[in-house]
Amino acid sequence: MAIRLRENLSSEYLAAAHKLYPKKSRRKIIAYVESYDDISFWRSLLADFENEERYFQIMLPSSNSLAKGKKMALMSALNSSGLGGNLIACVDSDYDYLLQGATHLSQRINESRYVFQTYTYAIENYRCFAGSLHEVCVQSTLNDRQLVDFNEFMKQYSQIAYPLFLWSVYFQRKRDVSTFSISEFCSYVGLHEVDIRDINHCLQLLERRVSKKLSELEREFTGSKADVQSLGDELVSLGLTPDTTYLFIQGHHIMDNVIVKLLNPICTVLRRERETEIQSLAKTEEQYKNELTCYQNSICSLEVMLRKNIDYRELYLYKKLQKKVEDFFQ
Repeated sequence: MAIRLRENLSSEYLAAAHKLYPKKSRRKIIAYVESYDDISFWRSLLADFENEERYFQIMLPSSNSLAKGKKMALMSALNSSGLGGNLIACVDSDYDYLLQGATHLSQRINESRYVFQTYTYAIENYRCFAGSLHEVCVQSTLNDRQLVDFNEFMKQYSQIAYPLFLWSVYFQRKRDVSTFSISEFCSYVGLHEVDIRDINHCLQLLERRVSKKLSELEREFTGSKADVQSLGDELVSLGLTPDTTYLFIQGHHIMDNVIVKLLNPICTVLRRERETEIQSLAKTEEQYKNELTCYQNSICSLEVMLRKNIDYRELYLYKKLQKKVEDFFQ
């Protein structure tokens, strides 16, 4: 029964179980993750640290229910007897990395050797890494023409959202989740309709919304402006700068309300270009239909390619995460 109920596993139990196997057997390290989508991300990361001595098994925290999420993944792991060299927890940071111990949960996550966090808000932020977005478009359209400088676009987006994001973190650090909630913040920093013929227009609209809310907060909480500024100076050491804000904003929001809204019209144009090219080169109607069908069967949806995106390995926060895993084994 204890083997079936993963919640009852502990590092000590797993260590004892290893003694039952031949001495040359590799040590199994169980890694609890939050959801199905997290399995591939953490598998890709931890696989680099497997060798003749150890291997990882990535799993959801419960085998007798469908319960998932960060709390479930941490429930056993943050128990003093649960964590150890054979049992780790791998979770999204949410705001806990930036809170730096302002809450009990943040303190436990940031101080534990056995809890590994994304440092970005979530794994979706990695998949939306600006440096990888052109490749996502290529895979989704099989057209290599670059219509937008994604690094520059996301840099400008981040610079606009940054001052309002600091207020969001500020209230979270004060454990005030109602005055300016994360969901309210996200409502101001989504993109509206994107026209690639005038890509700056959506950023201009974003800046107007952010500036209006920013002025409102600064008027209502005049005495907090200096504290918010100091917070910004402090968070630089964690990797948050005006240029990188999008990596720390709620991951699903960045993917669904920024990146997908940006890439969808771009991919539409690129697919139409390829289809027009096929039509112009086809000698007969039958050849056109066959080639078009072949092309359409070869491409994947944008959402699928974003979920499969792994071209974020050079991102500084990913390297920080790799370093923590490396230190764990040292």
